[in-house]
Amino acid sequence: MSTLLISHPAFSGHLVPPGHPERPERMRAVDQALEAEAFQSLLRAEAPLAEAQVAALAHPQAFVDAIEQVRPREGMVRIDGDTTMSPGTWEAVLRALGAATHAVDEVMAGRVRNAFCAQRPPGHHAEAQIAMGFCLFNFAVVAAKHAQKSHGVERVAIVDFDVHHGNGTQALVWTDPTIFYASTHQMPLFPGTGARSETGVGNIVNCPMRSGDGGSRFHEAFDQSILPSLKTFSPDLLIISAGFDAHARDPLGGLELQAEDYAWMTRALLDVAEETAGGRVVSVLEGGYDLKGLADSTAAHVRALMGS
Repeated sequence: MSTLLISHPAFSGHLVPPGHPERPERMRAVDQALEAEAFQSLLRAEAPLAEAQVAALAHPQAFVDAIEQVRPREGMVRIDGDTTMSPGTWEAVLRALGAATHAVDEVMAGRVRNAFCAQRPPGHHAEAQIAMGFCLFNFAVVAAKHAQKSHGVERVAIVDFDVHHGNGTQALVWTDPTIFYASTHQMPLFPGTGARSETGVGNIVNCPMRSGDGGSRFHEAFDQSILPSLKTFSPDLLIISAGFDAHARDPLGGLELQAEDYAWMTRALLDVAEETAGGRVVSVLEGGYDLKGLADSTAAHVRALMGS
């Protein structure tokens, strides 16, 4: 069974101020990497345009409405110090919601084994009523809630290997025993959350890393903490918050991962998903700000999803 790649040109239409790391060139780097011969067997689909209310699966409707109301017709609107909206942002956000939910639909229907959503802006910093850290809505949590609401999935796991802790994801599932969240991330680093002691209702596993840590520490964290906890939780669907800014080249972090480390982590997660979830995996792009590091890491991740 195939891997599905979901993307859309609108993701490059979300513009940011000059010098901003979460720039449209990220999407172009990913697109170019996945045009290589190794990826010709991918199934490909354009991200559908979701209704804005889909975001209310994870956020209060009033917050969704507020974000829609401030979208600019021209120029740029600053939501916080590093989160902005341009005239093309709203379509990108709606298609990111569409990509995440469509990926769940296809995987749950058994039409594909797994899916990768090559989308932006990222989402894992968005809390219930706070847009921050380049993120407006939390697409991983929307995907999890959509799986539960529309497909009757009981238990969903979200595993996040972005260099930054997914404070928004953690906050949104903090009291929900049906959604498991595990994260590897650098600490101390923005946003300042993600200590080992932060465990929610027993559904959260944080594995903070120190600047300079590389593949061996990630392997240890997965083998000793994340994978055993994930197996115990036994999810019916696994969602990956696939941030590639723990790569050694990335300017926003100090970790030392290489592309092959992402492939190893992906294969390890696929093995657990095979045991507990019939192999059902949806991966959603988060961070990654060095273009070569992002392209190489995304390629390694998708190759692993494809079984190679």
